[in-house]
Amino acid sequence: MNQVKIQHIINFIRKYYGTKDFIPLHAPVFNGNEKAYLNECINSTFVSSVGKFVDEFEIKLAKYVGVKKAVVCVNGTNAIHLCLKLVGVESNDEVITQPLTFIATTNAITYANAIPVFVDVDIDTMGLSPKSMLNFLGQNAEVKKMTCYNKNTGRRIKACLPMHTFGHACRIDEIRQICKEYHIELVEDAAEAMGSKYKGQHLGSFGKLGAISFNGNKIMTTGGGGVIVTDDEELAQQAKHLSTQAKTPHSWEYHHDEIGYNFRMPNLNAALGLAQLEQLDQFLEKKRNLAQAYKTFFEKQGIKTFEERTDEMSNYWLNAVILESLGERNLFLKEMNDAGVMTRPIWQLMTKLAMFQDCPKANLENAEYLEDRVVNIPSSVK
Repeated sequence: MNQVKIQHIINFIRKYYGTKDFIPLHAPVFNGNEKAYLNECINSTFVSSVGKFVDEFEIKLAKYVGVKKAVVCVNGTNAIHLCLKLVGVESNDEVITQPLTFIATTNAITYANAIPVFVDVDIDTMGLSPKSMLNFLGQNAEVKKMTCYNKNTGRRIKACLPMHTFGHACRIDEIRQICKEYHIELVEDAAEAMGSKYKGQHLGSFGKLGAISFNGNKIMTTGGGGVIVTDDEELAQQAKHLSTQAKTPHSWEYHHDEIGYNFRMPNLNAALGLAQLEQLDQFLEKKRNLAQAYKTFFEKQGIKTFEERTDEMSNYWLNAVILESLGERNLFLKEMNDAGVMTRPIWQLMTKLAMFQDCPKANLENAEYLEDRVVNIPSSVK
């Protein structure tokens, strides 16, 4: 790739978005009832964690995702943290996850005082590889009395936390089966996957619990926020209880029956989210149109775009190109960003960060390959 080809790419993106100004990676769109709902919320004075928008948002989210219950939180990271706690992850437990992810995934594991165990990703999903997971467990795990242990560390392997990268589904059905065989709890990090489905089922609903993010850069946003989704009504009730400081219901008394968290989403954010949810299907259609336009264009340039697989319907939250080498990636990043077209590399592997470099890990050759080559390109809804 040379500068002439990169300029051609810049020209295409600018033409698509119809601007000579700075083009962000992903900007929110507020074309619906956002202002009306926010004004109604402000006028009600219920702007904190109690109000009709919180209740309505949870009900409609659960229906959209196809689960029995949804519990909204301050952000997606808090949602993952609570999910891990709810499935019984305790201090010094191990949680299997992937090294190619945003740091929130592994931070949430450490918030639960647990230890991440890194297995490889699949090249065609960029998500946790069931083959790598199965190899790791076959070499290192043993099941005693319906509990999985790491033979080398002596620690309990309590949970598995795969992440659906950029809204694309990992092989979640295969991962679920492995978890069942080894008596490991499955929690989905579906932070980037609102609106994405695999085999007709919404991501985040395959595990016992799933967490989705509504950060400002996601396909739909509440400003900051997240949600726990589940078919387990008892766990949902516990999630709501823990997220509201574990306060027991009473007309006036302050009584708390365990250590809780201030993780509840404010009514103000839920009002914004409800208006965004009403537009989500439109966002999805436009995102998929953009992904197709990129695919057609980049194919002519001899550049691979990351695409959904058979049986998958991705939200294409962030479009990605896969370049030939680290050097080509770095040139592409520099030229694009210098021209005011925002691009970002995929994340640095978690195993390269000082706080996680001593954690157990498998062979990570696929993750290392992708780390050197994947770049996100502008993906805002037009």
